[in-house]
Amino acid sequence: MPSSVVRVRSLSSVIRVRDRHMKHRIVVFGVCAAAVVTLGAQQPAPPQAPPASQTPAPSQTPQNQTPPPTFRLEVNYVEVDAIVTDAAGNPVSDLTAGDFEVLEDGKPQKISAFSLVNIPIQRADRPLFSPSAIEPDVQSNRQVDGRVYLIVLDDLHINPLRSARAKAAARRFLERYFAANDIAAIVYTSGRSDAGQEFTSNRRLLLAAVDRFVGRKMRSSTLERLEQYRNTQGMRQPGERVDDPTLTERAFHDRNALESIRNLADFMAGIHGRRKAMVLFSEGIDYDINDVFTNRDASTIIDASRDAIGAATRANVAIYSVDPRGLTSLGDEGIEVDSFPTDDPDAGISSADMMSELRLSQDSLRSLSGETGGFAAVNRNDFETAFERIVRDNSTYYVLGYYPANDRRDGRFRKIEVRVKRPGVQVRSRKGYQAPRGKAPDGKTAGAPANAPVAMRDAMNSPLPISGIGMTVFAAPFKGNAPNAAVAIAVELAPNAFTGESAAGELQIGMTALDPKGKMVPGDVIKLPLKADAAARINERGFRAISQMELPPGRYQLRIAATEPGGNMGSVLYDLEVPDFYKAPFTMSGVAITSNGVGRMPTGRSKDPLRDFLPGPPTATRTFSREEELAVFAEFYENSPGVPDHKLDITTTLRSEDGRAVFQNQEERSSAELQGRRGGYGYAMRLPLKDFAPGTYVLRVEAKPRNMPDKGAGRDVQITVR
Repeated sequence: MPSSVVRVRSLSSVIRVRDRHMKHRIVVFGVCAAAVVTLGAQQPAPPQAPPASQTPAPSQTPQNQTPPPTFRLEVNYVEVDAIVTDAAGNPVSDLTAGDFEVLEDGKPQKISAFSLVNIPIQRADRPLFSPSAIEPDVQSNRQVDGRVYLIVLDDLHINPLRSARAKAAARRFLERYFAANDIAAIVYTSGRSDAGQEFTSNRRLLLAAVDRFVGRKMRSSTLERLEQYRNTQGMRQPGERVDDPTLTERAFHDRNALESIRNLADFMAGIHGRRKAMVLFSEGIDYDINDVFTNRDASTIIDASRDAIGAATRANVAIYSVDPRGLTSLGDEGIEVDSFPTDDPDAGISSADMMSELRLSQDSLRSLSGETGGFAAVNRNDFETAFERIVRDNSTYYVLGYYPANDRRDGRFRKIEVRVKRPGVQVRSRKGYQAPRGKAPDGKTAGAPANAPVAMRDAMNSPLPISGIGMTVFAAPFKGNAPNAAVAIAVELAPNAFTGESAAGELQIGMTALDPKGKMVPGDVIKLPLKADAAARINERGFRAISQMELPPGRYQLRIAATEPGGNMGSVLYDLEVPDFYKAPFTMSGVAITSNGVGRMPTGRSKDPLRDFLPGPPTATRTFSREEELAVFAEFYENSPGVPDHKLDITTTLRSEDGRAVFQNQEERSSAELQGRRGGYGYAMRLPLKDFAPGTYVLRVEAKPRNMPDKGAGRDVQITVR
């Protein structure tokens, strides 16, 4: 089959500055004429979106509507967000574009894009009986209006003894201040791709990435010098200065951390329409950049710091630094000091050196934050106030975009001043930006096929969901060919996805899986030729695509993207954990659901591992009418060959919002079914909804082997009956 190549960027690859390629299998659907009519030979080719460099400026957005964030390269486009407050410090949210003036190096600029961003704090919808929200088994791009956080854990500059303190601070931010409509990613400055997390709204996955944190900061430079002093006593000339023997390695770590911040800021430059907050948990740079004569790498670290700040100002990324040490006098380091030398004052080692280290590290955080429009929470134990301010800064603000009159790529600093004509208000915005250097990018994606639509490349590269085409995705792993799992995928496009009146052309749905190291696992590129009448029917009813991917055990982010003939696009990010079905003693597949009502939506299948187990295609819909009957399928797997025959209890329970069990189905199965082999128990059941009142319900499917009562497995699915 023909193949295409698309490069998909991940945060882990950004840190490591490593590119990966992926190949997709092309699947062309032939669906019955009632739903889709094949494209005729005389039909014109689908229109192509303009390249990013020619994309017109975004139009103004009504004040009562928050625009979704977009991810697109804009050449010679400057975006600045402005926080406007009244005398009491309350946000002002009724200004228009005419109330603002933007000056660059003192010269007025024409505001080409204007929008008010006013983001509510949404709480996850949870049943009353559950202490926490039920983690959804479907993902959509219908709510992409939250705050954008890039949480950077600077493991290169957090003392190992303070790892627990840093994790506690990051967890506090996520547990108390991360809303259900927000999106965040976790990145380590050391480039630990196995520990980070791509952009997601799943708090559990973000907390798991934080819990993997271990600080790797080098020992205090003063302590290293003190140890060197004692080891060389009697071998040095009187008055000879004792230097830190780890300076070269220390400088290497400092440059790596700053380069990571710079690369991440460059990556975030493509996100428009949102204030981008980099929340940096760090103890700061631990190199004395003021002593350029003794510390020969000081100039390179200064340059790296300038580059990081320059990239952040160009990308409109505000850095919020959080020093997990809190209010400190370096007691953790001081405990290692018995005494400082008093008989050789020229050695230059004293308690003042330790305090100088602390001051310089905190100053580095203040510089990163102050120059980029954020702030530094240093030398304080009250992180709550800082976290509240971060949320406030990123909830209500104005986004102003303009194409600067000065488009020279000279690398110089351009001062930005935002003014508001209304008296009695205050405005905060970044101070300026560093102009880029070198040749302007052409907006092309290296490694992408010449015939791949620009929209598909943009959607695959976007670290955020794109909401142009409403999409909902369901994915569930089942046991496949060893050692892989067969992941069933259902992609549902919402009605009214097409933008054109006669949207004839080709509908494309692409998918890929991204592992924690940035490796791409190829998936299908589904192509659906359309005539105008078929496009109109799909636009009325929506469209469902069923596919399958083979994935080994591990954590993944599925990136599902769709483009339609009118040039519109959408994408969904789906976080997936694939169990090891061949090694774990007892595991469970995902729970697939269909109903007798899903047939109203046209469906195309490239591969469907559930075709023989469900009466209809698996659906990503989780809202059903009382007239429907659900069909549920799951599998349970045992890997304990040689054990005596035993029984397995499988239970399905439907609980109402108040926790009452309104339905229960129990089955007893025997291991004799497996005939001594490692296999699976297939479980299917039907659930009519006619007897249930409208409301929210939680469907739980679980099994417990009687010979291993502590090895049971279960999954919850939240549904709505209307």
